Amino acid sequence: MIEFTRRTLTGVFIFLLIGVVALTHAGKPEFKQADPRELPSYVIPNIPVAAEAYWAPDSRHLIAQTHDADAVPSNRGGDGNLTYIFTDDGEEIWRVNDRGQDACSYFFPDQKRVVWTSTRDRMDMPVGDWTDPDNYPQGGELYSSDLDGGNIKRLTNNEWYEAEVSVSPNGEWIAFGRQVDGNMDIWVMRSDGSDQQQVTHTADWHEGAPFFMQDNEHIIFRAWRDEDFGVVKPTPMTIFTIKKDGTNWRRHTFDKGMNWHPHPAPDGRHYVYVRAMEHNWEIFLGDLATGEQRRLTFSDALNILATVSPDGKKMNWGRSTGGGFASIRTHIMDVSSLNIGPENAVPYDPEWGEPMVLD
Repeated sequence: MIEFTRRTLTGVFIFLLIGVVALTHAGKPEFKQADPRELPSYVIPNIPVAAEAYWAPDSRHLIAQTHDADAVPSNRGGDGNLTYIFTDDGEEIWRVNDRGQDACSYFFPDQKRVVWTSTRDRMDMPVGDWTDPDNYPQGGELYSSDLDGGNIKRLTNNEWYEAEVSVSPNGEWIAFGRQVDGNMDIWVMRSDGSDQQQVTHTADWHEGAPFFMQDNEHIIFRAWRDEDFGVVKPTPMTIFTIKKDGTNWRRHTFDKGMNWHPHPAPDGRHYVYVRAMEHNWEIFLGDLATGEQRRLTFSDALNILATVSPDGKKMNWGRSTGGGFASIRTHIMDVSSLNIGPENAVPYDPEWGEPMVLD
């Protein structure tokens, strides 16, 4: 789920096709080096706006929430979002959910089912705002379904906001964010929705964007302090890891800047994340073992919500092709040269980072 600062995303996700992707005669996108400092990339053609997309195990399909006229309209005006699956060449696309308003989603590792966030059964509640922590849609619930939207199973049933969902590599656990009485924490549950357990228990930190590491036991996530939100802009965010039982909470960024949406690479050691720069937001590659970071994007535009494909060869992310948050489009970068694929996997070391000290 996307969450940055209070009410900063007005006008985000305006659909705008641009001519920066070169197509072959068959309509296939080709990797091009738009900037000599960046690895080659392209824009996915033929799909609606979809900034927050996650890879399928086949490293070809992605799942995302996209603009759809059938969705409940946004409280900002314009179309809301529903869940879609599409290929990274734009040749295939279909809708998973047909009503309500949707947020983040994820594939199960067998690529037979997906999990997604929606207000489809709570459309009687206020629409809320997915980008405003003070007004998150309290009707947001978690569901799983077949890839075509069949055999829907509701996994949560309450009047709390639940989103920012992901699945463990072995498919046994789901991690998600739950907001209760305005406080956001990380939770986990079994893949069928049972055995729900709270992972973090803090009053002054708001944790979210949880993703399982390759060991199926540790979770990487971001958090901000309540005292900073709305006071310091952009909101300072820190990247952490924690064991799913709530132990071994460790810190991995220390610059007091905005570091958010950390997503693990398939080598089990690296992760991609967003860092707020002086004039724009860029994608970085972080190393849990050494703390080193490498900048991957260089532009005057906003770059957000990166994930690495399971084969370690591609990275998708959203880049604004116009001013500010307007006209964000999904890009694909060739990251095969970074050697962060499963062939270079290393065991998770619980001593990476520094222990978190709670005030």
